Amino acid sequence: MEPHENVKANRKQLVINNFIGGLAWALGATIGLAIIVAILGMILQNINLVPFVGNFIADIINFIIDKRPDLVR
Repeated sequence: MEPHENVKANRKQLVINNFIGGLAWALGATIGLAIIVAILGMILQNINLVPFVGNFIADIINFIIDKRPDLVR
């Protein structure tokens, strides 16, 4: 019998440990993603890409309004 097959912990303790481990993993992933998004936002703000994206979306909206004026109420 392999050592990992010889688990004698009770079921309640396994569930609690796995639940706490899952919460810790989710918290770490959330904090890590927030840090990455913040850094990416700072980089995009410094290279002035955001106004370009805003102008691009505005052009798309204006194109749609020109082609389908019935969509505007």
